[in-house]
Amino acid sequence: MLNWANGFNICSFLDNHQYQLQGHSYECLAGCGTVDVLHANAGDALNQLQKFLNKHNDWCFGHLGYDLKSETDQVAASHIDYSGFADLTFFVPRYVLQLSEKEINIGSLSGDHEKIFNEISETATAYPQQQKIPVIQERVSKQEYIRTIKDIQQHILRGDCYELNYCMEFFAEQAIIKPLQVYQSLTEVSPNPFSAFYKINDSYLMCASPERFLRKQGNKILSQPIKGTLKRNTQNQIADEELKLQLQESEKDKSENVMVVDLVRNDLSRVCREGSVAVDELFAVYTFPQVHQMISSVSGEIKDEINFTDLIRATFPMGSMTGAPKRRVMQLIEQYEKSKRGLFSGAVGYITPGSDFDFNVVIRSVFYNAATNYLSYSVGSGITFYSDAENEYEECLLKSGAICSALGIAK
Repeated sequence: MLNWANGFNICSFLDNHQYQLQGHSYECLAGCGTVDVLHANAGDALNQLQKFLNKHNDWCFGHLGYDLKSETDQVAASHIDYSGFADLTFFVPRYVLQLSEKEINIGSLSGDHEKIFNEISETATAYPQQQKIPVIQERVSKQEYIRTIKDIQQHILRGDCYELNYCMEFFAEQAIIKPLQVYQSLTEVSPNPFSAFYKINDSYLMCASPERFLRKQGNKILSQPIKGTLKRNTQNQIADEELKLQLQESEKDKSENVMVVDLVRNDLSRVCREGSVAVDELFAVYTFPQVHQMISSVSGEIKDEINFTDLIRATFPMGSMTGAPKRRVMQLIEQYEKSKRGLFSGAVGYITPGSDFDFNVVIRSVFYNAATNYLSYSVGSGITFYSDAENEYEECLLKSGAICSALGIAK
């Protein structure tokens, strides 16, 4: 499926890697080719998107870039994004592939389902090809990172904010990679439940995300923010269980997590029936290949007459990638970060013909612009007054470990 989908200029391949998490409907889901496509940048992008969705009432795949904040919260972006993605792209696919454990469903506007099945079955697996990745550069040095964390903590001390998600970019120019090969390597090292291979012409996203942004099913909305990360000990099961318990009992991580949960509850209350917003799961620790993570689940029942873009305006960007209070920390993020986030800490997902949808949080991801040969990845963590700058820097390197392995470079 993946190799076949990659033959189109535009495709979205979403894979849950057999994690049996709440709300997953498909093992793999792919949209390939385009009947119609919308590219838009912040300003009037969400209005354009709603008109696009109303026009088609069909399957749509696409992304929401972090810098839609210029439209949702009036926080302008001041840096350059070299990945080449628009702030928002959605497309109605020519083909939709739904893979479950025992069958594949093929949706085709051309009625050529058997032909497509044969093509997919006969598509050869891509063989490894030589890649050229120059030295990875840091947009922010370790010393500058530590200084910035201390500056952010002064803002927290003054009461400007409670928590801020600070991110930094690593990049390489004149890089030559095979995006499909990188994605396969990344998901072999770190198979995660919200993974995505996403291609819009010359711009590629290779994503191994563990986090859900927002899912709608019927009138029920679900968000599952992650805050709290601890490296696993995969060599010793007993020690690994102790680490899991350590994260479960960490007051620092629980305080970060509950701040984001409160922010998500507040966001959902703007579009949900009064009294329906609930925390279904608080401080749950889930295990992934490299790390244990603390995840909470917040749900609500959507008010009548609320459409897709109403939900996005109320909840995006997601609180786990900003901090609290949201608008003020986004202003500070713009002040202190050195890169435009673009699609990083945005969302990729799908909308069904019945207006249900599921979107991830774009983290643990590689971005590549095949036209300019620009490669990048970003990592970050939630900063509070009690954060230790050295430890936060090490946590960022930990989060980049799978990416470095997939690219075949040293951490």
